[in-house]
Amino acid sequence: MAPYHVLRCCQRSLAWIPVIFINLVVGWSYYAYVVELCIFTIPNNAEKISYLLVFHLFFIMFIWSYWKTICSRPASPSKEFGLPKAEKEQYEKEERPDVQQEILKKVAIGLPVYTRTGTGAIRYCDHCQVIKPDRCHHCSTCEMCVLKMDHHCPWVNNCVGFSNYKFFVLFLAYSMLYCVFIAATVLQYFIKFWTNQLPDTHAKFHVLFLFFVAAMFFISILSLFSYHLWLVGKNRTTIEAFRAPVFRNGSDKNGFSLGFSRNVAEVFGDEKKYWLLPIYSSHGDGHSFVTRLVNLDPEQLAVGLQINGKSAVDGPTSPKHSLGNSIHHSEDHLDSILEQTGAETVTVTIESES
Repeated sequence: MAPYHVLRCCQRSLAWIPVIFINLVVGWSYYAYVVELCIFTIPNNAEKISYLLVFHLFFIMFIWSYWKTICSRPASPSKEFGLPKAEKEQYEKEERPDVQQEILKKVAIGLPVYTRTGTGAIRYCDHCQVIKPDRCHHCSTCEMCVLKMDHHCPWVNNCVGFSNYKFFVLFLAYSMLYCVFIAATVLQYFIKFWTNQLPDTHAKFHVLFLFFVAAMFFISILSLFSYHLWLVGKNRTTIEAFRAPVFRNGSDKNGFSLGFSRNVAEVFGDEKKYWLLPIYSSHGDGHSFVTRLVNLDPEQLAVGLQINGKSAVDGPTSPKHSLGNSIHHSEDHLDSILEQTGAETVTVTIESES
C-alpha cells in the first residue's frame, strides 16, 4: 500500500503544474502590462490611467473567478443516497446482478433518481458505494462521485460540476476579456516597436511577446467559452453532450432542457445582479433537477416532473427539502414550466395518511 500512496502523492503534486504555469503567465502579463507598457512605454497620462483602470477590473474578476473554480470543492452525493447497513451487506454478498438491482430499486424508492444506465439499471457507484443522483458521475482523478459533473479540468486541478460550474464559465469569460483587452491596447505599441518607431528598450520584448501570448490565449479560450455557452443554453454537461442521459423511457439529449431562459437560470440563478459575480447563485442542491419529462413510475414516490427547490445565494438546500418542494409546488409555477417545455399536463393526487 505504501508505494500506491507515494504514487498518488506524486500525481497530486504534479497535477498542480498546469495551475502554477497559468499563474506564472498571468503574473508575468501583469508585470509586462502595468510596468513595461503603461509605466515605461505609454507617454500620455490620461491613456495610461484609463488603461490601468480597465485592466485591473478585468484582472480582479479573472483572478477571483479562477480561484473560486479551483477552491470550490466538488459536491458529492449526500448520505441519503448511500445504502443502509443491512441492504449494503446484502448487496455485497449477492453475486447475481438481477438480485443486486432489486436491492438498489428498493433503496431508490423515494429518491429523486430518474436516469438509468444504458441497460436501464439503477446507476450505482461501487467505489463510493452510493446510488448516483441524476447527472452525477464518478471522477477517477478526484476519486469521488461529483454532482452534475461536467469534466475534470487540469488547468484548475479540479472537477467542474454543480458546485463551481458558474465560476468556471465566468473564469472563461473574464480570461477571454482579459486577453482581448490586452491584445487590443497593446496592438498600436506592438506595431511601433515592430516597425522601429520606438527605440529598442527592455520593454520591447515584453510588449511584443505580450501581444502574441494574449492573442493566442484569446483564440483558444474563445472556442471553449462558446462551447460552454452553448451547453448552458441547452442545459447539458460536457458528458451529456457526448452521451445523452438515459431515462426510464429511453435516452433523451434534451431531457433537462427547459427553454433558453430557464436553462441559463439553472446555472446563474434568477437574480441578474449576481450573474457576473463569482458568487454561488445556481438553482437547486445538485441532487435533483427539473426535467421536461412527466412519465410516472408506479414504484417511485416522487412525481415525474421534478422541481428542485430554489436555494439562497449562500448555498444549496438538502435533497429531502428539494424532494419536498418537487411534490408541494404551486400549480401556477407548474403550469408555467409546462408551457415553456411543451410537456403534457399530468394530474397527480397525493393523499396524506391520517
